[in-house]
Amino acid sequence: MAGQGLLKGLMLTLRHFVDSYVEDFRYGLRRYAPDVDNFQVRQGVEAEGVKTVMYPDEKLAMPERFRFVPFLVVQDHDDELNPGKDWCTSCGICAKVCPPQCIWIVRSDDPVTGKPVPEPEAFFIDIDICMNCGFCAEFCPFDAIKMDHDYELASYDRTTNHIFDKPKLSKEVRYWNHIAPTRAEEEMEVRGSWNHKNFEKSWVTTKAEAEAARGAQADKREEVQSRKEEAKSDIGDGPLKIGQPGKAPWEESEEMREARAAAAKRRKAIRAQRRTEQN
Repeated sequence: MAGQGLLKGLMLTLRHFVDSYVEDFRYGLRRYAPDVDNFQVRQGVEAEGVKTVMYPDEKLAMPERFRFVPFLVVQDHDDELNPGKDWCTSCGICAKVCPPQCIWIVRSDDPVTGKPVPEPEAFFIDIDICMNCGFCAEFCPFDAIKMDHDYELASYDRTTNHIFDKPKLSKEVRYWNHIAPTRAEEEMEVRGSWNHKNFEKSWVTTKAEAEAARGAQADKREEVQSRKEEAKSDIGDGPLKIGQPGKAPWEESEEMREARAAAAKRRKAIRAQRRTEQN
């Protein structure tokens, strides 16, 4: 019937109008009192009627799946081992999968050796080109880039202010845990740790641990060398080589045969000791 849809729309508007006044009578003037934190009450799931958000004094809470300009995850600045350490390894996957190509990365190099270091020296995102698709966050193998909830990015100069660099993009892990606690918990369960396991492997923890590791390697090398020298002393000059003069076993004296048997027993004992230590 013609006009039936219009009539339903007017009835819905009238119902919202009446519900709004019912809510006003229920809460009274305290519903819009600035000194009372009743914004969550007016925006709750049980609230009815027309809901007015007095922006910018009041802001709607963003859902966890909300996507805006990405940010880089760094370790908390109060972390004992790696304060402010970048999760990003400058692999460049985010820049490759970005549809509008708004990400630029400069990889760091070791000033001494000149070899690449798994962390970015510079990282840029043009927020005017970014389409907030979230591909960079989905494809990052280290969970080092996430979609932010900050949508207030307007400025009067977009030529420089809208190109975010690494200091402006970097935010701590606790920030991501705050804006998306459910997703952060899910990622932690998949990784088995709050830090990515591959990222933890690439960390150089402390200088003391590095020195201890180098000392253990040196001790192991010395032990292997001493075992080689001990085995060589037990064997003597070693087996006869081709063209080297010597005597056949039946031409050896009794003392030489006893010495050869004793050396064989010592070598057998050494091999047994090594197998015991390995097990």
